[in-house]
Amino acid sequence: VQLQASGGGLVQPGGSLRLSCAASGFTLDDYAIGWFRQAPGKEREGVSCISSDGRTYIPVSVAGQFTVSRDNGKNTVYLQMNSLKPEDTAVYYCAVRWTGRTCSFVPGTYTYWGQGTLVTVSS
Repeated sequence: VQLQASGGGLVQPGGSLRLSCAASGFTLDDYAIGWFRQAPGKEREGVSCISSDGRTYIPVSVAGQFTVSRDNGKNTVYLQMNSLKPEDTAVYYCAVRWTGRTCSFVPGTYTYWGQGTLVTVSS
């Protein structure tokens, strides 16, 4: 079982990035997949989730800025991030809930985590 997050990098304020979360060893659309981020000195924060039935959830903090989608054929979930700001700088993680098909923004409800990908928003 593996989750591989990728797509991070350095981007200027106002720019966009698309992160990918590729799964192996299991089928993504059987579970809820969440995206979280953690900035230095801060707690891990949920920024999106897609449930097994394809419903998407975006917290108010990034609503209108982030969207999440899934490509079942590629067994990959994407996080599209637009209008990026310096405060979006963080390590971004994807995670899977083995125990549920519905979404949660509570990190402790997720069972397996990918390794994270660093997003730096700076001019």
